[in-house]
Amino acid sequence: MCPRLFELGPLSIPTYGVLVALGFLAGLSIAGRLAQRAGLDKEKITNLGVYLALSAIIGAKVFLILANADYYFSDLSRLFSLSALQAGGVFYGGFLAALATAFLYSRRNSLPWLMTADVFAPAVATGHAIGRLGCFAAGCCWGQPTDMPWGIAFTDPLAREIVGAPLNVHLHPTQLYESFGTALVALFLYKRFLKPHVAGTVLGWYLVLYSSFRFVIEFYRDHAARPMVFGDTLSATQWVAIVLILGGIALLAKNRNRTPPPVPQAG
Repeated sequence: MCPRLFELGPLSIPTYGVLVALGFLAGLSIAGRLAQRAGLDKEKITNLGVYLALSAIIGAKVFLILANADYYFSDLSRLFSLSALQAGGVFYGGFLAALATAFLYSRRNSLPWLMTADVFAPAVATGHAIGRLGCFAAGCCWGQPTDMPWGIAFTDPLAREIVGAPLNVHLHPTQLYESFGTALVALFLYKRFLKPHVAGTVLGWYLVLYSSFRFVIEFYRDHAARPMVFGDTLSATQWVAIVLILGGIALLAKNRNRTPPPVPQAG
C-alpha cells in the first residue's frame, strides 16, 4: 500500500491518480486499435474516450454521494472537502454514466452504437484492472477481516485519513481480486472481439462476466466500504450487477442465432 507515490516540495502525487491515468491511456490505446480493425473513425473513438472518462468521473462521484447521502448532506461542506475530491467513487455509477454518454455520442456522430460499445468493452476492462491497483495503493474498497495467509494489513495513516481504511487488520485484498479477475475478463473480451461477431456480443459478455465476478467479490468487501440496501443481504452494487447480468444475457440471446459479419482487417 502506498497512497502517496512521491512528494516534491509542496507537490504530492497520489498513487491512485497515477494508476487511474495509466489505466485510461492503456484503455484508450486498445480502443483506438480495435476501432481501426472494425473500420470505425479512430479520431471519433479517441474523442469519445475522453468524454467517457469525464462522464465516468462525474457519475462515480454522484453515486458515491448518493450512496453516502446521510454523511454528505448532513454537512454540505463535505461535498467540497479534500477528502470528497480524493475519494474514488462508485464504479457502476461511472460505468452507467459512460454508457449513456457513449450512446448519445454514437447517435450524434453516426457511429454504430453496439459496435462502438464492443470496441470499448475490452478497453474499459483493461483500464479498470489497472485502476483497481490504484485502489489497493490508496487503501479504499477494502475487504472484510480474514485469517487467510494472503490477507493484507494497511499501515499507512494516510489511508485512514483519506479513505477511512482500517489499519493493522488483516483484510481480504478485494482490490487485487478484482484487478486480477477484470484483467482476465479484458483478455477474453479482446480475443472475442478479434473473432467475427454480431455487434453487441462483446458488450453482452462484458456485462455478464464482469458483473457476475463483481457480484461475488462484493461478499468479501467490508460493509463499511460498500453501501447496503434492503437490509444487510445485498449491496447496492450487487443489485446493479444483477440488472446488468440480465441485460447482458438478453443481448447475447438476441444475437445467438444471427450470422456475424467478418471483422474488417486494418490496413
